[in-house]
Amino acid sequence: MSFRTMATGLTLAVMIAGCGSEAVTTESTFATDSAAQAAAVGISHGEYVARLGNCVACHSIPEGEPLAGGLKMAVPMLGNIYATNITPDDTHGIGMYTFDEFDRVMRTGVARDGHRLYPAMPYPSYAKMSEQDMRALYDFLMNEVEPANEPNLPSDITGFKSQRWPLAIWNLLTVDDNPYTPDDSKSDLFNRGAYLVEGLGHCGACHTPRGLLMQEKALDSSDSDYLSGAPLDHWMASSLNGDPNSGLGRWEEADIVEFLKTGHNRFGTAFGTMVEVVNNSTTHMSDDDLQGMAEYLKSLSAVAESGATPYSYSDAETQQLLALDFSKTGSQVYYEYCSNCHVTSGAGYYPYQPPLAGNPVVMDPDPSSLINITLNGSLRVIADEGPDVNDMPYFRQLLSDQQIADAITFIRSSWGNSAPPVSAGQVTEIRAATDPSRNDDIFVLRMK
Repeated sequence: MSFRTMATGLTLAVMIAGCGSEAVTTESTFATDSAAQAAAVGISHGEYVARLGNCVACHSIPEGEPLAGGLKMAVPMLGNIYATNITPDDTHGIGMYTFDEFDRVMRTGVARDGHRLYPAMPYPSYAKMSEQDMRALYDFLMNEVEPANEPNLPSDITGFKSQRWPLAIWNLLTVDDNPYTPDDSKSDLFNRGAYLVEGLGHCGACHTPRGLLMQEKALDSSDSDYLSGAPLDHWMASSLNGDPNSGLGRWEEADIVEFLKTGHNRFGTAFGTMVEVVNNSTTHMSDDDLQGMAEYLKSLSAVAESGATPYSYSDAETQQLLALDFSKTGSQVYYEYCSNCHVTSGAGYYPYQPPLAGNPVVMDPDPSSLINITLNGSLRVIADEGPDVNDMPYFRQLLSDQQIADAITFIRSSWGNSAPPVSAGQVTEIRAATDPSRNDDIFVLRMK
């Protein structure tokens, strides 16, 4: 890099850093002020906003103090960073932040000392927050959270890659820092759902594909890429649009509400990091908020499958399994290792074990999630009645790559499902990438 190029970049970065330093002001509306929803579930406004943003999932680790940071997270093409301490500790946390400084870091990723955060912190989504919710969150972190004297861990990014001034240019090119403005042509619940999905819930951080600059290709529903599904950490964050087979096209609003509230519905069960979203965030939401999210998500049109034939059940494989006819590749592996929970019909045992017949994840063109969950199992959903007792076990040590590929291929082509086959090589790749004995990134395995 030439001196002139670097000087130009630094000058631009300094100019950009000076923009947007004043706190955003907004009017209080049903859609953007969470105070009433917090009262409906009986917690403080600020704690409710923290739940909506799922702050605890990234800023806490099992052996640490709440919100004291330490979670290892991978930044593509750069290296690993660690989530920071956001308790009101004056030395290591945010205790010295003014509200304006807090507002700036939440909306633009610029910290109190001027250094820029990597967008692993989803400030492109938090930029949509209202003033009312931002002030409530600030009050909660400063006055309801215990300070933790826990030092922040330095990143593993070294050399020229550790320079953060280019993030100012990244922001300029990719981030819209305007707060959410309700659409007067839509209902209050729709606007509430849009505010949560696009903003505090930062759903696009996982479910929207990334561009050349690793930015979300879209930040709202004005672009068909928004929530159209994306690969991340050897999982596939499913499409949340109206695609009839791999998206939410066949789901009713009630199905979405049930899934967000309990982690289960008639189509499937939460897995991967979505379990953390349910456990820490959506299960704590008010009925209005869940309904609003459902109304908003059901407004998204089909994209990849706009002309596809919706799923229709077939019992051909059921009859073959009942007759112990294992002529179809993978059927015997399925019968021996999977049918006790998911049964010969692929229907599962609602709400305890999810169906495989008609499951959108099963019919996703990308089989990463099926491979990953078969190899490594899944976290437990914790609903009002307590932790699930029927969580998915791992088959990493029990089945070979070929056996797993054959079983998944059988599942993806049975009971009316229609999805491409899986190769042993695809299983081998994810097995190696998620091997806890050789790769400590296995402990992250999260979609943020």
